[in-house]
Amino acid sequence: MNAEAPVEPGRIVLLTASHRVAPGLLSWPAWRTLHAADRVLCADAEHPQLPYLREAGVGVEIAAPTAQELVDGCAGGGTAVVLAAGEGDQALTDGLARMAGSGRVQMPDLELLPGSYDLPGARLLDLVQVMDRIRRECPWSSQQTHKGLAKYGIEEAYELVEAIEDGDRDELREELGDVLLQVVFHARIAQEASGEEGDEPFSIDDVAGTIVDKLIHRHPHVFGDARAETPEDVKAHWLRTKAIEKQRDSVTDGVPLGQPGLALAAKLAGRVRTAGLDVELPAREDGDRAVGYELLAMAVRAEAEGHDPEAALRAAARAYRDAIRAAEATARD
Repeated sequence: MNAEAPVEPGRIVLLTASHRVAPGLLSWPAWRTLHAADRVLCADAEHPQLPYLREAGVGVEIAAPTAQELVDGCAGGGTAVVLAAGEGDQALTDGLARMAGSGRVQMPDLELLPGSYDLPGARLLDLVQVMDRIRRECPWSSQQTHKGLAKYGIEEAYELVEAIEDGDRDELREELGDVLLQVVFHARIAQEASGEEGDEPFSIDDVAGTIVDKLIHRHPHVFGDARAETPEDVKAHWLRTKAIEKQRDSVTDGVPLGQPGLALAAKLAGRVRTAGLDVELPAREDGDRAVGYELLAMAVRAEAEGHDPEAALRAAARAYRDAIRAAEATARD
């Protein structure tokens, strides 16, 4: 009497796809597995991949089998592909894990097959989506304007600088996110402009497209035939290109006057030096404003020597803060 041949356990493939990649853009191994499968199952009748699978001739059963039903269905060497829902199929995967761990069941080969992967920057799509929903549904966020948010942009920029100066990587990552939020928030508000008062709407894609075009245009040594061997060459390219783009009447055009005083003085001094102008410093006045002219002269000198007077003053102020705390601790003791 011949012994019965062992039953082939088959194969179960859990196919995942990133929601941040356009539906239908699946890897070649994913398409090959789908076409070769005996059954393709999906619990979500509205899964975004379904129209593309059907167009490609892949039949899909809308079903949510249990782990036992799926294992039984593969008996005899069949291959079942389960198209995972966006939030995953936790009950199914847990059930398969329990069966495999029991040691009492001849399990099919289990395979997790990523059908698509996130590209670099893919989480930015999540940020845009989350911001869109917050703008629509949050009572506070839905009422914000560019002017109302302006102060937060300044605050977040300063907090970013502080994180950089502290050398705290975790804080740096968080503060970069806060600055990025300001960009996405303002772009989302701009998207709603009606155009009735001359304000044309634009989106985050327009913002990104503008800076991409600017970076390419101002880096001819990277994207064109120009050559730049040193950082100084790069800066010269940048300034020449910027001058052609802006066609400014004065070297002071485009310098924001709302920035801190030392930074403003250094920026103006840098513009003057780059343009090769010979500009005398304003005459020192008597009275309360005299110290301002002294600070101006120091800022111009620092810029000429290659120092950032704003950063230097912040570093000195932080040292002063530490000295104050040390004195306070001594007084308490």
